[in-house]
Amino acid sequence: MVTTVAHLYPWDVVGDPSAVDRVASLGVDAVALAASYHTVRAATPFHPERRMVDARHAAFYLPVREEAWRGKRLAPAQPSWMDSEDSYGEASDALRAAGLPVYAWTVLTHSSRLGDANPDVVVRNAFGDRYPYALCPSNDDVVEYTRTLVSEVLELGRPDGIVLEACGPLGFFHGGHHEKTDGADWSAVQQKLLSLCFCAACADRYTDPDGLRAVVRAAIDNGVDSGVDNGVGSVEEALGDRADEVREVRTGISRALRRELVGLIRAKSPSTRIAAHATADPWGTGPFATVAGGVDTDVDVLTLTCWPGADASLPAIRALRAEADVRTAAYVLALPPKPADGDELLKEWLAYAEAGVQEFHLYHAGLASARRMDALRHAVTGIKAALNRSDHPNR
Repeated sequence: MVTTVAHLYPWDVVGDPSAVDRVASLGVDAVALAASYHTVRAATPFHPERRMVDARHAAFYLPVREEAWRGKRLAPAQPSWMDSEDSYGEASDALRAAGLPVYAWTVLTHSSRLGDANPDVVVRNAFGDRYPYALCPSNDDVVEYTRTLVSEVLELGRPDGIVLEACGPLGFFHGGHHEKTDGADWSAVQQKLLSLCFCAACADRYTDPDGLRAVVRAAIDNGVDSGVDNGVGSVEEALGDRADEVREVRTGISRALRRELVGLIRAKSPSTRIAAHATADPWGTGPFATVAGGVDTDVDVLTLTCWPGADASLPAIRALRAEADVRTAAYVLALPPKPADGDELLKEWLAYAEAGVQEFHLYHAGLASARRMDALRHAVTGIKAALNRSDHPNR
């Protein structure tokens, strides 16, 4: 049967006695509640006391226990903008009391605060530029950080499920608070090349890293001075005979972290449902880590972004389903530039269902206006009516 999951921040629920009923009225089956999250400035259009939350740094919304983090190089910060040290717990309790299962939405390698303080463990491109928001899981300290984070989410949060976001290295895209990079006219291929990491731990994985840097730099810069696209059609073409090696390193980093964390979850809490943000693109970075070459671990659902709309998302769905025989979820957007139109949302979701999607993860039930909540409610009702028919192939 189709499953619908609404995303929320703890501050959407804490202090708002109407929040749980409002979310439940959407008809969703569960809530993905942020347990670990990056910097964000978020609207709170319904909250009785405010209209904005400025989360100034990455934070952990469960207690940061000294005994759990003692001796660890990397440790999360508590959110100074919340009154409670366990705002996740408060929000989770309220949601579960209303019969809504709660999935701990856990962002792993995206932390500008930790990257700024520990520049040697962040992604570093072929030119030596560091991406402070992007912790690179080639580094043992980063893996230890994610393991402890997940362990604490399971022990303190007792979630019904867990959503693993950024379970791999981030890259060039999905970084700056005030992004000013569009005018460089870097193509999608160039941006993927700018996402290849050459931190010390990654460089050790390559044969002749200096030679590889030169190849990557040349591919990025070719054609820049003339203001035209470099004419390279793929990362593989740009890397030439180095492509297979680099691809294996890149996919292996994400695969190893996924195995590590899923194995930990299965050992500690076998019944916890695991959703992993994913892409079939071997050069994919960011919140949706690559599963090219195989998932190689026991996840319950792979979630891919469908924010760009059906034209871009349908090929990505087909690619992911061809790569992995795992239940597929579409991460769907109800915010701008999407219209506040329930029929349009439903039409798009139905197209994803026809491509094999069985879950819809809705972004975002706390940020959406009243009109957008109405559109979500309409789309949730419609997709359930369509997919839960006894004769539907995705039932």
